[in-house]
Amino acid sequence: MDLYADKSASVPQKLSITAIEAAILLLSGYVLFGPGGEMISGWFGWPQFETIPARRYVIFGFSVVILLRMAFTMFYLMKRTMPWAEVFSVPAAFSLYYLGFAIAVLPSDAPLGWIDYAGIALFALGCYLNTASELDRDRFKKDPANKGKIYSGGLWGLSMHINFFGDIVWITAYAVVAQSLWACAIPLLAVGFFAFYNVPMLDAHLAKRYGDQFTAYAARTKKLVPFVW
Repeated sequence: MDLYADKSASVPQKLSITAIEAAILLLSGYVLFGPGGEMISGWFGWPQFETIPARRYVIFGFSVVILLRMAFTMFYLMKRTMPWAEVFSVPAAFSLYYLGFAIAVLPSDAPLGWIDYAGIALFALGCYLNTASELDRDRFKKDPANKGKIYSGGLWGLSMHINFFGDIVWITAYAVVAQSLWACAIPLLAVGFFAFYNVPMLDAHLAKRYGDQFTAYAARTKKLVPFVW
């Protein structure tokens, strides 16, 4: 099925996804700041801390930003139809970020250092790459003169899927701040998902829709990671 071919508002699906993700975010807060974290730490024999480490607030702040960005993307930028199956699959994926990193950060009470500040900067960069590129493409598509044209300007000249690369960058930032080797598995999973599922599926749609335009774009532009691949 070509998920990108059909267009509709899909408001019930988007509202459902937002509500489920908000509930998962609240659960992550219960883990980071409430009895949930104490319970999980007890299961694994992790230390308990008298005060809440600052990095937990950073992780939770990341998740709040991602929830807000996700809602903005769905309701303002996303034009394709969202099948009901995504009401379950999308929150399941985002639970890896909201809950996975919330659990991974529990054993650490190290004060924030330069690596963490670099992680925060990395998070901001990833969010910028994703949202700025999407906004730029949205403006291009709204111009009637560009109907039937593929957009390859701006950030999209660095990578054919610069928005996905931005996602990988902010997901990696979570792992940096979590200070856990286990947390590194999550960005690796994201890279595999984008490289072997999302990118090929979207490329097939673009090739069908734009033909020679897509072929020329693909010949001169990196696939996912700017300057690398």
